[in-house]
Amino acid sequence: MATLAEFEALVPLDHGLAVMTVLGVDGRVRPSVVNVGVLAHPLTGVPVVGAVIRGTARKLAHLRATPLASVTLRAGWQWAAVEGPAEIIGPDDPVAEIGPERLRLLLREIFTAAGGTHEDFAAYDAAMIAERRAAVLIAPERVFGNS
Repeated sequence: MATLAEFEALVPLDHGLAVMTVLGVDGRVRPSVVNVGVLAHPLTGVPVVGAVIRGTARKLAHLRATPLASVTLRAGWQWAAVEGPAEIIGPDDPVAEIGPERLRLLLREIFTAAGGTHEDFAAYDAAMIAERRAAVLIAPERVFGNS
């Protein structure tokens, strides 16, 4: 069994690249590659795994139907996975307590938690708005791996 700290330790080893798996509306597993990081939930402060997802991505529709996800990180032969309920916060999935300014900052927090850097965060923010990007936050109900 791995811990969330061991999961988080793998993030910088390959730019937060992970396989996120969600369930399609047909019940099939739908994997995709995303960048993830560990951060405090913006409302509760509890650690979660976050990803920034393009607003038109099918995984958001799948998560709306079945809000469960798993994320697996690997670096060499080390790996760790998190699975649990997923929450979407974005322009198409508003949360009353998180307005546009807080969402802008949350998307940055996830990006930097995943190891991202940017020379022009104003341009980053503009791209996030144009692409209707959303935050996906996964509560780590189960953490496992060989880390």
